[in-house]
Amino acid sequence: MKIYRRVLTIAGSDSGGGAGIQADLKTFAANGCYGMSVITALTAQNTQGVSGIHPVPVDFVARQLDAVLSDIGADVVKIGMLYSPELIETVARKLGEYRVSRIVLDPVMVAQSGDKLLQDDAIEALKKHLIPLAEILTPNIPEASALLGRKISVAGELPAAAEELAGLGCRNVLVKGGHLAGADSDDCLYLGDEKRIARFPGARVETRNNHGTGCTLSSAIAANIAKGDGVEAAVRHAKEYITGAIRAGAAYRIGHGHGPVHHFWRFW
Repeated sequence: MKIYRRVLTIAGSDSGGGAGIQADLKTFAANGCYGMSVITALTAQNTQGVSGIHPVPVDFVARQLDAVLSDIGADVVKIGMLYSPELIETVARKLGEYRVSRIVLDPVMVAQSGDKLLQDDAIEALKKHLIPLAEILTPNIPEASALLGRKISVAGELPAAAEELAGLGCRNVLVKGGHLAGADSDDCLYLGDEKRIARFPGARVETRNNHGTGCTLSSAIAANIAKGDGVEAAVRHAKEYITGAIRAGAAYRIGHGHGPVHHFWRFW
């Protein structure tokens, strides 16, 4: 019998389909994995912004986790939008109960439109309960700045920021450079076991269709780890995938704001 590579996303739903649960499941499928979901919040969202957030009751998030992990299980878990301290603590507790060890944590704080997706008091809970469980943490520049409590403004600060974030307890940290100014969009990976920095250069693609890039990249990393890649190889393959998705998506027009990337660019 064949087996699936199983990847579970714990995140919020994006009604516009470009980010969150929807982007995660598309990415898992496009990268050869079986995707499952635990929905933490419903958002009323499109390419122009977030007009409403409806948190899923914490006990029902726990029930979703029990349903999936007690039966199907997961080779890798990707975590996105968690919204509140109570939810963060519950997710961490459940992952511990089921001994989930391969966790890709994308600390989603703000949507592409600038709308806040994480309560202010949830940042400390994230540091205390979830970051120490993560195999890899994947913040963008604003998220890394919020976690460190200081602003990161130039590319040369990325290696030190990644290493400092690893001090919060996660094994590896990828700081994404997409928010920096300039023609390049380089990412910086700190590999904790080797105490080494790996750089992933990338040329910036001029497009408005950049909604969900962070969700998509972290989900691609999770899919590649599920398929057997080490962390560095998983990040390299995910970077190739998201670059292709952004380039292909730039040719499309959908909505009136920040459109999605093309998750299935390798197929159509």
